[in-house]
Amino acid sequence: MKKILSNIVKYVLPLICGVALFWYLYSKLDTKEIFSILKSDINYFWIAVSMVISIFSHIARAFRWRLQLRALGLSPSMRSLVNAIFGTYAMNLVFPRLGEVWRCGYIAHREKSSFSQVFGSMVSDRLTDTLTVLILTISVFFLNMNVFLKFLSDYPSVQQGLVNTVTSPWLYAILLLAIGSVLWLFRKNTTNKWALKVKAMVQNLWTGFSTVLKMKGKFQFLFYTIFIWTCYFLQLYVCFFAFQWTKDLGILVALTLYVLGSLSMGLPVQGGLGPWHLAIIAGLSFYGVGATEAGAFALVVHGSQMVLIVLLGIYTFFSIALDRKKNDLPEKDLVSCEPAE
Repeated sequence: MKKILSNIVKYVLPLICGVALFWYLYSKLDTKEIFSILKSDINYFWIAVSMVISIFSHIARAFRWRLQLRALGLSPSMRSLVNAIFGTYAMNLVFPRLGEVWRCGYIAHREKSSFSQVFGSMVSDRLTDTLTVLILTISVFFLNMNVFLKFLSDYPSVQQGLVNTVTSPWLYAILLLAIGSVLWLFRKNTTNKWALKVKAMVQNLWTGFSTVLKMKGKFQFLFYTIFIWTCYFLQLYVCFFAFQWTKDLGILVALTLYVLGSLSMGLPVQGGLGPWHLAIIAGLSFYGVGATEAGAFALVVHGSQMVLIVLLGIYTFFSIALDRKKNDLPEKDLVSCEPAE
């Protein structure tokens, strides 16, 4: 019963909130006008270009992850890594954040490696992304500070939530407690099997996490990181040219919307449904784009990426199935995320 409730809180509740927010936003817009825009006022060529760019970003992420895995002594094929990345996004579309666990389990199982070490490499991979978003956010904030201040003033609940999080003593107390517990665990000689398991898991996580520091090809890693995030930006920016009311807004506006959208994707909602639309509509509205036109933009751009992720998920399923058949691998390779310690 506890597990069912936990899954409802983790997966069903965020989806309900996202759908409710999405419905609320679009219930305030002229849906007939939006459908009219979808039929005749969009250059879908640029939407297709955006989808192609997105595929390149996913493949580059696979190349970047390979550098980290090689530092662990693992050499999975690029096909397996691309399948893992494509599958991650498809899995996250249904179960937020579970895709990362699945891809680590998939690679660890195929390579007969430690799940914790592979998971640690994924953590460092995502930490790099977090730092990139932080740098972009700070840069755009100073370049276009008035947009962020207006967004926070228009949505005081978001502003208050950020303030409460940063100033909460519980956040820092939990961090200090976690750090203190880990330090105590490593200094204390214990024979308790649970303590030893946690100690081994932390060691494996650190081994995977430290791959960025000891791996060969650090400049390649930096190049792939820049390439990935440039693709992420371009897949939004090229969509500006698909609409009459956004094609002349410029790169700085696109970068501002990109950061707002990236921050909204940090919420554990399937595909960013709702929060992403809110961020983009609010951002475009500040630049004088009508709410209905902004809603159409957000709907098409987000929808095209969701269609792409579904298609990549279908490709991944058949690719893994064919690979399993070719190599006579166990059936559970299709969906397994079983740790291989």
